[in-house]
Parts: sequence; C-alpha cells; structure tokens
Amino acid sequence: MLAAGRGERMRPITDTLPKPLVPVAGKPLIGYHLDRLAKAGIRDVVINLSWLGERIRDALGDGRDYGVSIAYSEEGPVPLETGGGIFKALPLLGAGPFLVVNGDTWTDIDYGRLTSGNDAKGSLGLDDGANGRLVLVANPTHNPRGDFGLEGDLVVEREVDRFTYSGVGVYRPEFFAGCTPGRFPMLPLLRRAIAARLLRGELHRGEWCDVGTPQRLAELDAKIRAELAKK
Repeated sequence: MLAAGRGERMRPITDTLPKPLVPVAGKPLIGYHLDRLAKAGIRDVVINLSWLGERIRDALGDGRDYGVSIAYSEEGPVPLETGGGIFKALPLLGAGPFLVVNGDTWTDIDYGRLTSGNDAKGSLGLDDGANGRLVLVANPTHNPRGDFGLEGDLVVEREVDRFTYSGVGVYRPEFFAGCTPGRFPMLPLLRRAIAARLLRGELHRGEWCDVGTPQRLAELDAKIRAELAKK
C-alpha cells in the first residue's frame, strides 16, 4: 500500500499528520483499505513510508488490529515517488503478482474479486500476455480528461474517451524490469507497458474518491457519516 507521500494539497493538515491517517468519520483513511483487504482474505500487507512514517507505524503496528500482517518499506526522508517506492518494496512482495492500493483514496473496489483469479501459477487474474492490470474509474471533476482509454480490457493511450486511474492495480515484478533504485514516477512504466500491449484494465463503476484536498475530505466525511446514520 502506498503511504509515503507528503500530501502537499492537504496542508496544513498534513504538516503534522500523514494523509493516510487523516480521519474520515472517525476512522483513519488507510483503515478502510485495511478492513477491505482483510475481508477479501488478503493478510500480508506491505506499506511504504516516508513523510511522518513513524506516525503510520505507531498507529498501525503489525496490523493485527485490522486482521492483517504489515511489513514496512522505509524510503527515508524523501519519498521515492510511486515507481521508485514500489520498486524498493519488491523484495518484500514476493516473486508473483501483487496488488497495489493508493492509501490516500477511498473506494468500494472489491479487492477479493480482483485477486480471485489467482491460480497455481499465482497469476492474480493476469493472463500470460500481461504484466499489469489497472482499475479505472469515471473521471472526477479534478481530472476531467482522464488518463487512459480502454479497448476491451486493453489499456490504450488516446486523447479522448479516457478514464482515470484509481490507484488500484495488479502488477508482476516484471513490470519493473530494467529499473534501478532511486526516485522515479510510475507513468513512464505504464506507457512502456501500454506500448507493448502488456497492460490490461477494467472500469469500476462504484464508489471512489481521491482525498486530495480538505474540501474533498470534508465531503467524504459527511457522506460516510450520513450513510452510517442510516444504519
């Protein structure tokens, strides 16, 4: 799970609190993901840390309170960006495909369904012709043009009819072939896989929110509180 970022747009909240720990309806944002992972039967979780990482470690510990087992990938004082952060964590993730979840989003994506395609080869639903699978969502107002298109389940680059990457995906270690340790973004690797027709995708039509600003945080908090009040 990705939790190393500074959360610049959430300042001053994130000056003293890492964004994954920001409370939403009284619960840390990252806690919603951990609950869904545990419910899906995913017990082994790796979390990357940088900005205020000790706060995350202190809050979550070994994960037992959420029914998971957490290992931490320490990046130091400067976050390695998404690509560099995942690459550094590869030794903790094993030899097979793994699920990546952006810790500063909120969603009802079914992680169990995403990983239910696992077979004797440990494919996690990836066929032999793919080294990654993205979950895309309808474009939010802050990203109206989207990121990528879909042709069937093939992720493509085009200028129109695009969707937004949710921050949830399944990857093989081979996706990072040729990378070297250090700070680097994910986008060039995604484009490399798209050009090679090795990236699959699907559209999630349910709930998803990039909790990137105090306003979106407040809106999500109000939404979840209203839903809880109905129960």
